[in-house]
Amino acid sequence: MAGGLLEGPEGILLVQNRRRDGSLDWSPPGGVIEVDEGESLTDGLTREVLEETGLYVTAWSGPVYRVEAVAPEAGWHLRAEVHLATSFSGQLSPGDPDGIVVDARFVDPSGCAEHLESNHAWVREPLGAWLTERWVDVRSYRYTVSGPGAGAYKVILETS
Repeated sequence: MAGGLLEGPEGILLVQNRRRDGSLDWSPPGGVIEVDEGESLTDGLTREVLEETGLYVTAWSGPVYRVEAVAPEAGWHLRAEVHLATSFSGQLSPGDPDGIVVDARFVDPSGCAEHLESNHAWVREPLGAWLTERWVDVRSYRYTVSGPGAGAYKVILETS
């Protein structure tokens, strides 16, 4: 997986996602990238951002941070790299062909915590830290997730 940080005059770009259970949450744009099918991670991220938001990224830096979340009981393992767009163009017009992204907007950094509060810690915490600290070198976050399901997960940050 990969995520993109796009920052404009109004703030950081977030997309609203409709999940399978009908719930909604906000996150940076991005998604699953099939690197083994000949597409580089940043090429795939450029495609995802364009599909989800209508914005075309012409240059990336990073990764800014990496996230790993492991849920042994549930049988899943997530890895994501998040990159910073250093140049992009176009007009914001959400139109996700997968139907997951239902809205997109630039959010002032002071309002990001409110938008992200319904999302998982592995999305919310690294982005919140980056918005506050604006570090240069890549950081890594590793989470262990336990419990019977999404509504009852216990999430522990192991490293940061």
